[in-house]
Amino acid sequence: MSARPERRIEDYAVIGDSHSAALVGRDGSIDWLCLPRFDSPACFAALLGTTENGRWQIQPSVPVRKVERRYRGETLVLETDFTCDGGRVRLTDFMPVEGPTSSVVRLVTGIEGRVPLRMDLAIRFDYGRLIPWVSRVDDSLIAVAGPHLLALRTPVPHRGEDFTTVAEVTVAEGEVLPFSLSYGASYKPLPEAFDTSAVLRQTEDFWTGWSGQCDFRGPWRAAVIRSLLTLKAMTYAPTGGIVAALTTSLPERLGGERNWDYRCCWLRDATFTLLSLMAGGYREEAAAWRHWVVRAIAGKASQMQPLYSILGENRLDEWEVPWLSGFACSRPVRIGNAAFGQTQLDTFGEVLDALHHARRNGITPSEASWDLQKALLEHLTSVMDQPDRGIWEVRGEPRHFTHSKVMIWVALDRAVSAVENFGLEGPAEHWRRLRDQLHREICARAFDRECNAFVQAYGSKALDASSLLIPLVGFLPARDPRMLGTVNAIERELMAGGLVRRYDTAEGSDGLPPGEGQFLACSFWLADNLVLQGRRAAGRRLFERLLSVRNDVGLLAEEYDVETGRQLGNFPQALSHLALVGTACSLSGRRGPAQERSRHGPKTRA
Repeated sequence: MSARPERRIEDYAVIGDSHSAALVGRDGSIDWLCLPRFDSPACFAALLGTTENGRWQIQPSVPVRKVERRYRGETLVLETDFTCDGGRVRLTDFMPVEGPTSSVVRLVTGIEGRVPLRMDLAIRFDYGRLIPWVSRVDDSLIAVAGPHLLALRTPVPHRGEDFTTVAEVTVAEGEVLPFSLSYGASYKPLPEAFDTSAVLRQTEDFWTGWSGQCDFRGPWRAAVIRSLLTLKAMTYAPTGGIVAALTTSLPERLGGERNWDYRCCWLRDATFTLLSLMAGGYREEAAAWRHWVVRAIAGKASQMQPLYSILGENRLDEWEVPWLSGFACSRPVRIGNAAFGQTQLDTFGEVLDALHHARRNGITPSEASWDLQKALLEHLTSVMDQPDRGIWEVRGEPRHFTHSKVMIWVALDRAVSAVENFGLEGPAEHWRRLRDQLHREICARAFDRECNAFVQAYGSKALDASSLLIPLVGFLPARDPRMLGTVNAIERELMAGGLVRRYDTAEGSDGLPPGEGQFLACSFWLADNLVLQGRRAAGRRLFERLLSVRNDVGLLAEEYDVETGRQLGNFPQALSHLALVGTACSLSGRRGPAQERSRHGPKTRA
């Protein structure tokens, strides 16, 4: 294969079928294909390394003058138009949603003139390590490596060339050339062939129908719909689990070490996920997520962990991939996430809060679910005075993080509400006493009068953007003088280029080398605070600034580098899109996640 130009994270778009997903570059290359599950080793890996690690590229073999791409309406059908001197050709990419197995379909359509094309398909399993055995069976090219199989079907003649399948063809105006790549198990019958035109219609109808269920009717509907579609693409339909991102090890700093595997489900995202789906009108998906949460945490309360696989599996051992050079030479490339073994006490609050809002919104609870919640509370109250690793999963020493303490308060507050407002059985007076005592402690030890702000941890002087969640979970009103001071301090010290950093990584307090981009979810949280404080115009300006850093098809990574104008971190990022939906609701006058969570604190304030 020829050398490839440098690419950016935002050069990609996502297609998916709620079982698996793929990332498609602006140059017509699929560089990351997860089959049959998001965390499966049966995938290409060129996004993370160099060209020999696998890709599936279809593009003109003559110079391209212009590239335009878009999703077809409110769907996950991607169209990319290439304009060349000889004409114009369209590449349509999608994953059929109702097929017996996961497949990628690529349709090449001649729009104007005649355009010569080249296809390069380098299949590499196990994160680019394994070159499969390739053979022909009837009209299919079959690639096998161990239990995994991919079947390529196309009427276009193709040949093998240096462990790559290549094809060269000229497409004329009005012609349509189909390509499909289907996953199967090597020990089972081959995946069935299908009519690509028929499945395109079915897939478009499915996504159009799903998008039509969205009841958001604000001025930012297009952005909200695109975010919700992206979240749906990141959902594993059989379990209801939603991964934090589709990729692993995309760097938070180019060339740096802050590279993590985000193809897992974080309990920390539970409430925002549930409420964002509910705000969009998607009760079925919200209920499926709630059920995933309950199944994942089922078991001994002391063994609850911050994150799980999309199946709810608890072992996510972290290991490094030495044969991959990493995106933009950012190493190491990590598979799995060691944070699953950390103590992160804030997750108890997230779980209790999510299940609280599920009850409030009529998502059917169960007696066993409440018994599990009581067991979690019993364990939490026995360890609530301990330090932990916090919301940012620091790899330094445990500390008494302010956000963790606030979320312990949330757990106790929602437990009291369950007894008082829903008639469930439990020691409400005991929980209320602990809750109110903790509230006083946090206000005394986490608020620094000299800084006039809530700080990252007890005894610290460092600011942390997670403090922006304090009013969003109902701990204090947004207009409380302490929150006004905190917001002002964050605007003054943690903002750059109009966006918010999580905290100052230069201190090295998180046990990692310094440096990362602005954190997009934190920036949305600031916008929510501004709206709640009555600074609506400022909140809207920040929201529109955030919308401007989306890529050309409306997708967001985890972070953004204001100096280079590039997205950073894993992509697309669920938390960024969840936060976008929430802030759009806030600005549209709807009751979104920020308003829903913030109205459920105690009436007495320390």
